[in-house]
Amino acid sequence: MNVRTVCLSILHEGDATGYEIRRSTVEGDCSYFVEASFGSIYPALAKLEADGLVTSRIEPQDGKPSRKVYSITPAGRAAFQEALLEPLGADVFRSTFLLFSRFAHLVPASLVQARIDERLEQMAEEIAQLEDILARRGSNASDAWVIRYGLTCVQAAYAHLQSHKHELVALALGDDQPRQAAE
Repeated sequence: MNVRTVCLSILHEGDATGYEIRRSTVEGDCSYFVEASFGSIYPALAKLEADGLVTSRIEPQDGKPSRKVYSITPAGRAAFQEALLEPLGADVFRSTFLLFSRFAHLVPASLVQARIDERLEQMAEEIAQLEDILARRGSNASDAWVIRYGLTCVQAAYAHLQSHKHELVALALGDDQPRQAAE
């Protein structure tokens, strides 16, 4: 899905500023779907507004600059529903941990073990976050289904790493082995 559709999806749930939309794609409930940059969100919002799919209003704040709040229009809701009918692209998965793992044979075993421990800790935090989101948003059946799907994926990856970490560590250099030996 494109940034335009992501903005409409967030505004479908309620009014938001560009900053709040960005935060939602980075650390909020939408962070598991897609990440959008400020450089793509604001032009998308401007185009959505020009197309009559969203409106904006300026809200003054005490002691702070005013903020621009966006709302979806009925036409925006219809456009979002139309976007949901379009074919989906493949899921995108990128992992710096997997890049590191691919070259585990070039670094000391103690570093591989440390990276595995870090990744397991990150995954445990992600599992806890998803469980928290499920507790907060689980009353909506479609939200609960999506959250459980994501939770299952992360739990499966965690279990795999936990049970196969010794294989990755075994590929690494001995801690006393010079790095050039792997070349």
